[in-house]
Amino acid sequence: MTDIRLEVASENAISEIHYDGHEVRQPPLSMSEQLSQFARRIDFSAVENGGSDEPGGKTGEDAESMEDDEEEEKPCQQPHWPLESVRNKIRNAHTEICVLHDLLQMVKEKKYLVLDLVQTPQPQPKLYIQFLSLKKSLSNASGILMQGAERIRSSQSSIARPSSDFHLDLLRLRKNWKLKKVAANIVGDLSYSAVGSNFKHNSFFEVTKSDDDVTLTTPLSALPGSSPSIGRSSLRVTVPPELEGSAYIFVCIRKDEEDLCSAQLNMLDGLATLNAQPNMSPSTEHWQQKLENAQNVLFCKELFSQLAREAVALRMDIPPLVVANQIAATIFPGIHLLIALCHSHPDSSRSRSSLTAPHNVLSNGTINELGSSSTTASSNTSTDHHSSSSLGGGVSSLKNLHDKVLEHSLHQLFHSYLKSSSPMPHPVYAPLHAHPTRRVAGPQGLDRQQLMQTVTHETLLEQIIKEAQHNFLRLRTMFVIDQLAKELKDPLIFSHWNLFNSPTQSCVRINIVTQGFDSVIRTTLVVQVFERSLRCVCRDGRVMTLSFEPQELLNLLRCQVAQHQTAAVQSFSKLMGWTVNCSEPCLGVGSAEPLGSASAVVLTSPAGNKQILVRSGPCTGVSVSVAAAPRNDFYPSAVVHERRWDQLPGAWQEVRLDSMEGRNFLAKIELLMAALTAQN
Repeated sequence: MTDIRLEVASENAISEIHYDGHEVRQPPLSMSEQLSQFARRIDFSAVENGGSDEPGGKTGEDAESMEDDEEEEKPCQQPHWPLESVRNKIRNAHTEICVLHDLLQMVKEKKYLVLDLVQTPQPQPKLYIQFLSLKKSLSNASGILMQGAERIRSSQSSIARPSSDFHLDLLRLRKNWKLKKVAANIVGDLSYSAVGSNFKHNSFFEVTKSDDDVTLTTPLSALPGSSPSIGRSSLRVTVPPELEGSAYIFVCIRKDEEDLCSAQLNMLDGLATLNAQPNMSPSTEHWQQKLENAQNVLFCKELFSQLAREAVALRMDIPPLVVANQIAATIFPGIHLLIALCHSHPDSSRSRSSLTAPHNVLSNGTINELGSSSTTASSNTSTDHHSSSSLGGGVSSLKNLHDKVLEHSLHQLFHSYLKSSSPMPHPVYAPLHAHPTRRVAGPQGLDRQQLMQTVTHETLLEQIIKEAQHNFLRLRTMFVIDQLAKELKDPLIFSHWNLFNSPTQSCVRINIVTQGFDSVIRTTLVVQVFERSLRCVCRDGRVMTLSFEPQELLNLLRCQVAQHQTAAVQSFSKLMGWTVNCSEPCLGVGSAEPLGSASAVVLTSPAGNKQILVRSGPCTGVSVSVAAAPRNDFYPSAVVHERRWDQLPGAWQEVRLDSMEGRNFLAKIELLMAALTAQN
């Protein structure tokens, strides 16, 4: 059985209607207001009085008196019909039925009444409870994600952690290093015997399992080929004491007691790694980094040993000198090449911040300490080089310069040296064949000299000396050109060095121009720098070979500047309408030049009555003279009948160029030509 509530659709009366048609209804009455409303409907005057036994009731005499009074007040009433009560009940029932019929009709039409189920009142939602439930759901989801991440992290650490799997870490070690088992120990080899090394040095290291995991102070993400998540090691690598620490080969070009340029060579990346390694304790050093440092030390020692053997057997005018851990060779007169082995040990008794200082052995046999302040500054710092020393002294301005070009070329040389040393054939019993060039020597008809070239090759020390000679000669050539460009303001000298050079050959193009007249003429020459000589290709096609002396290059450039001045005047005269009478690049008259020969050119004005003589010398500079026609001592007579002799110029008068206006020589020549042309 379902309870049905019948109510009017619009139960509350309308209290206000807004201008936009919105109706505001009266709020429903509360329970207290409904109770008071129902109480007002009760007619207490119609309530019948109770008996005397009720509290507050009246006595029988009073009731009889009241009835008598009512009878007197009421008029005469008609007697009641016996079935009146039945009729009244039937009428009331009929009224109720009619009302019910009308209600059902209204509900059926759904216009005035709404028939709904009686709904229980919904409780008001609590936002705080919803917030707590949402927070709990998020915390559960985050907990699940964190558990998954922790599982992944633990699985990776269990795979990569050496302490959890010793054999996995040993497999990782075997990928890059040669290992073999001797008795109950695992021993590795760091030597370069596979590439033809002849250095007999203890290069074995021992690999054992550490009892406790060693925590690393250096992040393994910086190590090549290592995982950044690995932070502990279960391997303990023991290297020989002589291979501990760090080492590098120090190459320096020195003039007297002054370092011109230097380079440092090692198998590691940069010097910053070398300087930081001695500060690390051997117990906290990773096995990969320890083996790399040991192999670098072994490489430097083997390389220095090879260079020392070659230096003893090398035949030069001034033989190289090998003392302790340093090799000294003379590459030019007064210029020495120093090759030193620097090795630092992590032993606490030695200094960890400074490397072992080798001795500086000069050509005269004196021994100085290479670890002085000047050498340390040259090996660690790179300063600007501007000095006012003489050109004959070379490149003294290049003091304390760390030469990256020399370092790069030497690195390439060492790598090619290791690569060229081919291993033994496999299998080892395979026959050794001759060189392909020697196999075809007979059919090609090679002579003895060509055959000797196929079997002879330059040693490593000879190649280093050649690269050092070329590097020094290139720096000296650069210094000579820059100093001459600073000295001369007119004309201007520009140098363009080629970037694509070989370790023993460089090229520079020199342009000589006059400011503001660069489109008129440009003198270009190319200088090729070799090991001990220079080759210059001039503008006119001449090729000259110079020695390593800087004065020869300086003399050539001064001669080119002098010829540029006369060539510029000759080219500029065509624009001004002047005629070139004669031009001599090597003038044989007049005062002799201390260096080279002077050049001269004679120009004639468009009218033919003015002449200009320009003489340019490498040392004397430029001089200009002017002559006018006719001559003062020319008198026409009956003997001389031809008119051409009256245009002979008079005496030459020198022009003071320093008193003329103009920013350069060609500008002054332009003003002079314009003034002489205007006098016509």
